[in-house]
Amino acid sequence: MNQRMRELSDAGVSIWLDDLSRERLTDGNLAGLIRDYSVVGVTTNPTIFDAAIGHGNAYDEQLATLRTKGVEAAEAIKQLTTTDVRDACDLFADTYRSTGGKDGRVSIEVEPGLAHDTEATITQARDLHERVGRDEVLIKIPATRAGLPAISATIAAGISVNVTLIFSVERYREVVDAYLYGLEQADKSGFDLSRIRSVASLFVSRVDTEIDRRLDEIGGEALAFKGKAGLANAQLTYAAYEEIFGSERFAALKAKGAHEQRPLWASTGVKSPDYPDTLYVANLVAPNTVNTMPEKTLMAYADHGEIGEPVIGSDMEAAATMKVLETAGIDMTDVFLTLENEGVEKFEKSWAELVATVQKALV
Repeated sequence: MNQRMRELSDAGVSIWLDDLSRERLTDGNLAGLIRDYSVVGVTTNPTIFDAAIGHGNAYDEQLATLRTKGVEAAEAIKQLTTTDVRDACDLFADTYRSTGGKDGRVSIEVEPGLAHDTEATITQARDLHERVGRDEVLIKIPATRAGLPAISATIAAGISVNVTLIFSVERYREVVDAYLYGLEQADKSGFDLSRIRSVASLFVSRVDTEIDRRLDEIGGEALAFKGKAGLANAQLTYAAYEEIFGSERFAALKAKGAHEQRPLWASTGVKSPDYPDTLYVANLVAPNTVNTMPEKTLMAYADHGEIGEPVIGSDMEAAATMKVLETAGIDMTDVFLTLENEGVEKFEKSWAELVATVQKALV
């Protein structure tokens, strides 16, 4: 077992891999990461599946069967991706059992084109949950305005959720409120709250990418704050997590078996060569969190990562950093709206490319 990853895990961080492919499942790669690098979960998205299905021949046999049956591309994608997720869930079954369902989780996302359609998101979330048919699965729902009521409804139906595309502390608070409301409704319907799990995925590096771009345009002394917003935003999010899940509202649910919705740090691969390649792992170590990493980032930390400054108690400094950025001329509201819109657009583009790839393979 890699010692650096073990220490990270012992510090309260669940290490998840931000990638999945049939090749990883069949050649023993994912099993090796579980065994040797403390990996206890997996996240996926349309971009990941586009890369997986579009390269190599690991999916050829299933595609040939689907072609023979005359299956359309959209349905074929669901069958291809849910097969991978189901097999990954089975690989994590022991982890799921040993952690009481906290880890051993595999995420699959609703189609990005549904990000602004509440009812369609709810319907597909339930469909994906049934298709995978494993307790380990998490259904990814974006934290758009339309996504918030879909999160509540899905949780209320007893389905575990990974809320994705969160960029601001304000939206994070709305996400947690949606989660708690869903738990309250699930309780009224008689669901066992202890079986419902959720994570709230805050995107980190993309915040720095967008704000750094704007700081370059401003210039001057503001440039000294490049690369600081992503961590500060995450630190403030963790402070909000501690506050909300220490509230009387959650205490009432916890007494009935409910679990905290854990903060998940996403987009943790650095985008700038100016920053250390372990920046968004080393400096986001806190109890009851998840860090989902691309394999490149995971291996970098395994090789030379060291735990950085504590997240707990850093919120005052983080708030001061965000205040300086606003004073320098950074419109945070516009930053977070831009990032949310771009996030949906990027996944929609990847989905369109995936549909084209599968359509071509089905001909």
